[in-house]
Amino acid sequence: MVGGAILRQLQARRAAGADLELITRTSAELDLTEQAAVRDFMRRQRPDVVILAAAKVGGIHANNIYPAEFIHRNLMIECNVIHEAWAAGVTRLLQLGSSCIYPREAAQPIREDALLTGPLEPTNEPYAIAKIAGIKLCESYNRQYGTDYRSVMPSNLYGPGDNFDPENSHVMPALIRRFHEAGRDGRDEVVMWGTGTPRREFLHVDDMARASLFVLDLDRQVYQSSTQPMLSHLNVGSGSDIAIGDLARMVARVVGFHGRITNDLTRPDGTMRKLMSSDRLKALGWTPQVDLERGIAETYRWFLDNRQDPGT
Repeated sequence: MVGGAILRQLQARRAAGADLELITRTSAELDLTEQAAVRDFMRRQRPDVVILAAAKVGGIHANNIYPAEFIHRNLMIECNVIHEAWAAGVTRLLQLGSSCIYPREAAQPIREDALLTGPLEPTNEPYAIAKIAGIKLCESYNRQYGTDYRSVMPSNLYGPGDNFDPENSHVMPALIRRFHEAGRDGRDEVVMWGTGTPRREFLHVDDMARASLFVLDLDRQVYQSSTQPMLSHLNVGSGSDIAIGDLARMVARVVGFHGRITNDLTRPDGTMRKLMSSDRLKALGWTPQVDLERGIAETYRWFLDNRQDPGT
């Protein structure tokens, strides 16, 4: 999802006259967990800049069911891409992480210096550890080899290209699909996981793409002056959060579902609040542009236009 949004913005830059050669591969064309394949790709293509947006992602259910896959695949992707980029002479790289890197009980809003100050949320700890490792890989190569590898940590992302799988999706696409299917099937009730009281911060994928390129474009000294050698990542968020119950009602309104919303209290809530401070990035001149309700409406339109089975 986010990789596609970044690519669209780079394509727009090229169409506007920027001298860009864009080198991409689908997951079917290049398995980033295979070191030899990544090494061959980097040596053949010799990119000047690498943007690492690939990851195995999912919601609470997927993280609970597949913890080994989440830690293994994400560690392999990061290790292979970052190391082989360095081996091929790539000095500039941007890698995308996640807000789940922060401790479960971190003070709100969460600043970058909260990293590694407390225990992680158990439901997604394997994924979080992999994403922390990605930050530390970039920092270590910068310290030892003088590379310019940067990291950005987004809040919960949503938008066109999201994963709407009923079992493995994040909360936003899961709610959109549930309310859509309930309305289609004439049901008057939708059941959501947990109490609905946890709060989450959501960022439209186009805002994340703009932020990623904004950070990548920063002068090296400007970036370094806003970070530290051992604390080099920047948060990217909308600056506000919403209770999951309120989000569900907003999604229902956008989709046009008018039935009851009930709670399955046997399901986990996850972290109770996860609002990030994006003050460092905003001080550099970046601000989000997409309002939450408008973003949900855009995402729902994309879902309607891109369902693999129009009957679903």
